[in-house]
Formats: sequence, C-alpha cells, structure tokens
Amino acid sequence: MFDYFWHRFDKENFRIIMTILVKNEDDIIEQNIRVHASLGVDAFVVMDNDSTDNTKEILHRLQKEFEIVVIEEKGLYNQAKWMKQLAFQAKKLGADWVINNDADEFWIPNENKSLRNILEYKGSVITAHRYNMLIDSKIYQKDFKFYDMHYRVQNPIYYDKNYQQNNEEVSIILAKNAPKVITNPHGLILIRGGNHKALHIANMRDYFKHYDKIKRSPDITVYHYPIRSFEQFKKNIQNRKMLLESKKHIRMGPHYRRWVRLLNEGKLEEEFQKFILKPQEIETFLDYGIVVEDRHPQNQIKKVITSL
Repeated sequence: MFDYFWHRFDKENFRIIMTILVKNEDDIIEQNIRVHASLGVDAFVVMDNDSTDNTKEILHRLQKEFEIVVIEEKGLYNQAKWMKQLAFQAKKLGADWVINNDADEFWIPNENKSLRNILEYKGSVITAHRYNMLIDSKIYQKDFKFYDMHYRVQNPIYYDKNYQQNNEEVSIILAKNAPKVITNPHGLILIRGGNHKALHIANMRDYFKHYDKIKRSPDITVYHYPIRSFEQFKKNIQNRKMLLESKKHIRMGPHYRRWVRLLNEGKLEEEFQKFILKPQEIETFLDYGIVVEDRHPQNQIKKVITSL
C-alpha cells in the first residue's frame, strides 16, 4: 500500500481504468463501455458473475474494439471483495485512477469537460454525486431507450430508517442516493460495499473521522438508471431471489427483500407500475424541487450511440 508515496503520476500520460461488475446486463453494458471510452477511459476490467443472457457475447465482441479484460466469476455475489479485486487487477494494467462502476451508472462530466482533464493530477479518493433517473409514460413507446429518461431526483426524500424498513409505500427511487468513488489503486486499502467509500493510505484520518472532507468532484455526475424496463427489473429481482435462497448470510436492503416477496406472490409487475411517473406526479415533484429535468446525460449518451 505504501507505493502511493513513490508512484509517479505523469499528467501527460496517465491511465484511467474502469471496473464493472455485471450480471445479466445485456440491455446496457455496450452503451456503458462505449460512452465511457468516448469520455476518456483507457481500459475496462469487467467481472461477469455467471450471466445467462447475452452479456458475455457482447463483452467478447467489444474486446475487438476496446481494451477489455473479462473475468468470469461463478461464486456467490460479493461486491466489496470483488470490486477490490478488480481495482488491483486494474493496477496491474497500469491504472493511475480506477472508476469503480456498475453497468447502470454513467459518469458524465460537465459540459466541455472529459474525465481525462478532470483527473489529470495525483490524488487518493474522489467522490461523485449520484442521482437516480426516473421513467415516465415514454417507456411504453416502441422506440424507447433507457437514455431517453430526462427526469432525475435532485432533492431526495429522507425517510426515517425504521419507517423505510416497515412501510411498503416508501419509494426507494426517490430516496437518498449514496455517492460513488474514484480511487487511486496505489495506496488503496479497501472499498466499501456498493463502492460508496474507499479507505486509502492517504485519507485514513478523514475516512475514520471526517469522511465528508474527502475530495468531491463538482465536475462529474453519476447518472443511475436502476429501472429501465419491466424485463430488466424482473431479472434483477430474480437474481436477488437466488441470493436469498442460497442459505448464506446475505446483506440486502429491505426494499430488495420486499421485491423478492412480491415476485414470489406474482405481484412484481404491479410494483413496477409505481415507478412510472404520471404527469401530475411530475408536475408536483418539479414544483417542490424533488425532481428536475436534465437532458445532459441523454445528449452525451445519444451522441455516442447514434454515431455508430
């Protein structure tokens, strides 16, 4: 871990490597890789956790265009362990910065910026705000794409923890969203759970006492697309069901446990309908500043995808 202190950072020749943990993400993984490559990511380390859809085939095809290392992992889902493993694999590939990503997240810089010119310095850990993108009635249109979503949560609803665990009317999509981290693999000690925190030899004091002092980038926003279609949502919950039925001790949020129960009861599609914003809901959320219209990610993603 002490290599941080003698690792030389060359701002004219540094490497950004993105790590991604995937399982059945064939509706979004290609767009994710293409967009981030266009924004300055040099290479990708992708761990596939035993996908049964076309994810593996897409990754192998993209290897002909991009520098992608694919690691196949059939074990029981262990995000914190695997993301740390991927970060150290990225280090072996010469990473100066590692973006710890999920397939449904897009790290979009502000206008007229790229990830490269934002990260052209030696650091340890950077956090970036993450916002949920929301679906509306456009999801029923035949040509709908996930990046057509242009409403995002700006000021989340803060639910009391006990209320959130015991009330089925809680909208997790409108709740607080934890930030994500970019790490320097030289000196990295650990990555927490969902890539929300990282302990680094250069930020140990702040990590344990003043995590809010960890550098936060005002120039990068993580746009999160957790709900993209009913088919995708159902696949996600089926994966969660398998984890819960593994008879292992699994840490999983109460909302996922409830969705697994609804899947078992045949009520998951009813739950999905609640995610679709109605016109009156949009108007109310806009008035209260809970939701804003944001077409920046749509423009950035569409520019890359439509150029193919």
